[in-house]
Amino acid sequence: MANQPAYNPSPAMFAGTDAIAGRSFDAIVLISRILIGWLMFTNGWAKLMNMPAFVTYLINLKVPAPGFWAWPAMAAEVGLGAALILGLATRYASLATFVYLIITIALAHRYWEYPAAQQLGQYTNFLKNLAIMGGTLLLFVTGAGRFSVDAWLRRR
Repeated sequence: MANQPAYNPSPAMFAGTDAIAGRSFDAIVLISRILIGWLMFTNGWAKLMNMPAFVTYLINLKVPAPGFWAWPAMAAEVGLGAALILGLATRYASLATFVYLIITIALAHRYWEYPAAQQLGQYTNFLKNLAIMGGTLLLFVTGAGRFSVDAWLRRR
């Protein structure tokens, strides 16, 4: 496997912001990790704070054994969110988040099955999850960056 640079310059005609991107690479990766991780973490935390409501939601989605599956789902969101925020095992956390969001889309955001009045909201959540999946793939490729537990562990 060839060692790919973390930053690839743009073609000359679009290179006006390349210097900024190059200088701020690690800060932007940090911000990206925090934004994606915070979304995951806070959604998981909300589930933890109102587990009965989340179980009811899973019942409405016809998830088998919703009382059981609510706990791993909540733990995944809290754990993956924390890992992304901290930059801990970032590539693994990114891929796990990507897979988790596929499951979420398949279970909860099949917008075409909802009543017409709810389809737009579900479609928005469907697209939001696709966008987050794109962000997790970028984090997988870039890694955690310099401001992360991963980088700290590498230096030890």
